[in-house]
Amino acid sequence: MSYRTCSEVGPGCPVEATTYGYYPNFGGNVFLTAFFGVCGVAQIGVGTYYRAWTLMVALVVGAILEMAGYVGRVLMHANPWDESAFKLQIVCLVLAPTFVAAGIYLTLKHIIISLGAEHSRLKPRLFTWIFIGCDIGSLILQAAGGGVAAAAGNTNFDLLTAGNNIIIAGIAFQVATMSVCGVLGLEFFIRVIRHGSGLSGEKFGNVARHKNVLFIVVAEIFAYFTVLIRCIYRIPEMAGGWGNPLMQKEDEFLVLDGMMIGLAILALTVCHPGFFLPSLRKGANKQT
Repeated sequence: MSYRTCSEVGPGCPVEATTYGYYPNFGGNVFLTAFFGVCGVAQIGVGTYYRAWTLMVALVVGAILEMAGYVGRVLMHANPWDESAFKLQIVCLVLAPTFVAAGIYLTLKHIIISLGAEHSRLKPRLFTWIFIGCDIGSLILQAAGGGVAAAAGNTNFDLLTAGNNIIIAGIAFQVATMSVCGVLGLEFFIRVIRHGSGLSGEKFGNVARHKNVLFIVVAEIFAYFTVLIRCIYRIPEMAGGWGNPLMQKEDEFLVLDGMMIGLAILALTVCHPGFFLPSLRKGANKQT
């Protein structure tokens, strides 16, 4: 039986035949919509105060895309066959974490500047050039896949599968990029602990540093792992094809996708890098 003409739930168009096979949870998706909206506003305020413009753009765009994606899921609660809402949440929730990851790479660059660039295998500026460059490549792949999947809507499963495969390639590339960055970051922190003055940030060489760098180091590591968990989850979630059993488990999606990105943005909002890392602020002297 074909469901290509379905536009709302009815006798011939059951909710079980939709890609997700359920009515998205209203309360959970409204909460995440509001949460990301608040985080976006907070990032605008704090980012403006500390003049951390590039970081602010990355995290605000990530938060707004997440918010828009969950708006789409809220709309799908009323009508799981709503094709426009389906397209909105596919594209936005696929792309948003890439911007959050870019914020993580940028923060790592400035942590390295604060703790001692001599302990890093790469020069600080290369962390943004290389990893944000790879992030853009991942973004292009995921955007292309999301566009194809969105064009397919709920019913053109051949086109959905093609879009799905492109998205998986983009996410896999993102996981690989984050893994390499994580290894280099771990090596840097080990070198700082062994040969530097530790992670307190009190003094490195002849230069006095901010005394609370450890707080942003912890927030950075936490944000890194939450985004990585989300990306790793997305690979099997999408690899099984649209409508596979894992994709039809909303609780796992809300926790391993929405909550992970929410925690990452929250960590970088509560422990805003602009407060802990003076080099991140526009106009401050920068070491590259």
